[in-house]
Amino acid sequence: MNRAATTSLLHDPRWRGLLWQAGLAVLVIFLVYEAAENAITNMRARGIPTNFDFWNRTSGFDINQTLISYSATSTYGEAFWVGLLNTLVVALIGIVFATLIGVIIGVMRLSQNVAARGIASVYVEVLRNTPLLLQLLFWYNAILVPLPAPRASLALPSVSLTPPSFVSGLLTALSFAAVILAWRMRGRFAPAMMALGSAVGFIILLFGAGAFLGLSGGGILHWGAPAGVYLNNRGLFLPSPHLGEGAGMVLLSLLAAILAAVGYWIYARHRQRRSGQQSPVLLVATGLVVLLPLAAFEMAGRPVAFEFPALRGFNFQGGMRVSPEFVALTLGLVLYTAAFIAEVVRSGIQAVARGQGEAASALGLSQGQSLRLVIFPQAMRVIIPPLTNQYLNLTKNSSLAVFIGYPDLVQVFAGTVLNQTGAAVQVIAVTMGVYLFLSLVTSGLMALYNRRMTLVER
Repeated sequence: MNRAATTSLLHDPRWRGLLWQAGLAVLVIFLVYEAAENAITNMRARGIPTNFDFWNRTSGFDINQTLISYSATSTYGEAFWVGLLNTLVVALIGIVFATLIGVIIGVMRLSQNVAARGIASVYVEVLRNTPLLLQLLFWYNAILVPLPAPRASLALPSVSLTPPSFVSGLLTALSFAAVILAWRMRGRFAPAMMALGSAVGFIILLFGAGAFLGLSGGGILHWGAPAGVYLNNRGLFLPSPHLGEGAGMVLLSLLAAILAAVGYWIYARHRQRRSGQQSPVLLVATGLVVLLPLAAFEMAGRPVAFEFPALRGFNFQGGMRVSPEFVALTLGLVLYTAAFIAEVVRSGIQAVARGQGEAASALGLSQGQSLRLVIFPQAMRVIIPPLTNQYLNLTKNSSLAVFIGYPDLVQVFAGTVLNQTGAAVQVIAVTMGVYLFLSLVTSGLMALYNRRMTLVER
């Protein structure tokens, strides 16, 4: 009886598959154990560290860009956190701006305007087919390094509003009126008349912009002394904010304004689903986020002061510094990844049936409303999976920072710390684990968003 039962289980494909999987798992565990044991034995024989005792030892080296307190007397563990934070900052900023630029370029690729479509196509083909490392070296060595020395820094002038002269005010008003009139009258005249009107409007707008910017004197904007923003080959120097007493109230008001804006957005969506009526979400959200913190700022007695950078000796002191390495790395990653995201967006939009756009036009929606309310929500089902891959690539490609000297995780931890401690296996294992964790978190968050955007079939 038992023998018959055993024979039947062996002939059951499900149980036979489980048996093979269990055997394979045992074999893999055995091989990993033997490899680890052999590596530890050889490392001990050669005097290579096999533990993490180095983590709390003094590092003895400085890092030129840190988001947390760090000095040469800090530990290797603190150096790890500095490199990790620098990597996260580049990845987060890169993802945001690469998405924005990629969406714009992707939409431009489908534009009916020949110039816009051509510019977008050249952008995608040039940046997508050029190695990322070469682009990083170009931005760093050809653009940022040749900038002037600190004593000859490029200074951003301060800008203030002044009462306009009669001519400046008239030209500015005419330019804005011409833009509004051209927008309202678009598509109502023959192409020849539209071309002539566009040329006249461009000339008026050109003079109006010059009058507004004060390029010929007497403008509304007044350009004054340097505003405390300087650019040179040492980096970009900005005023540094210092929070005083009462700044907490301003931050709380900002948080409350953001929560209120999100709440109004949720309410507007439910209202539109129930009644079909749209609400001025952007106007209300902008008013909340701007006016509420501004009122709290004035009521608290303006508790935010700024420390401006000043030239002392051969470099600037005070303020906040953004290193050229950070700018070059972020710029290179953003522009390179945006080229791939643009193709993802273009393919996603083209995957939506043409009849969807035609139906939206038949309902009276403009081209922008059709794209935002009809086409894009459906295209997101196609866009999100490959977009996730681009986010993962951007995060992992940030490890190329070592070639331009930006202190990211690879440069600091897998470079300097590894060379000083000799703990190659531990350092590389931790570095690989960090990138694996970041990739899994990114994939998980995008999977949740993809599940939310997926159409539920009935």
